[in-house]
Amino acid sequence: MLTTIHPKLPMRDKTITRNYYVNQLGFHEIGAAGYDEYLMLQKDQIEIHFFLFKELDPKENYGQVYIRTNTIDQVYQTLIENKVTIHPNGHLQTKPWMQKEFSLLDPDHNLLTFGQAI
Repeated sequence: MLTTIHPKLPMRDKTITRNYYVNQLGFHEIGAAGYDEYLMLQKDQIEIHFFLFKELDPKENYGQVYIRTNTIDQVYQTLIENKVTIHPNGHLQTKPWMQKEFSLLDPDHNLLTFGQAI
């Protein structure tokens, strides 16, 4: 039986990635913080892991994560209040596939899409 998934995304700078996810998105660091080339973050019931990829060209990064929530309006409003930049084409909207969604790009251009079934 499969129980959870923890995506691994590339990061160019651990400090920048940690600061974005902790200070802007409300995650907290878990696991062994002593690894220079790896970062594990958690918020509520999800974890996202990051591996160091200094040569990453953000314009060529196709890292993507779809995060399901049951409080999409609240999550969106909190991010707006915290002045988190929403993807220009990813503002909160209802999609034809019966999901309410919005998207962000992190500092390395990993696409984070948040969605709730309607």
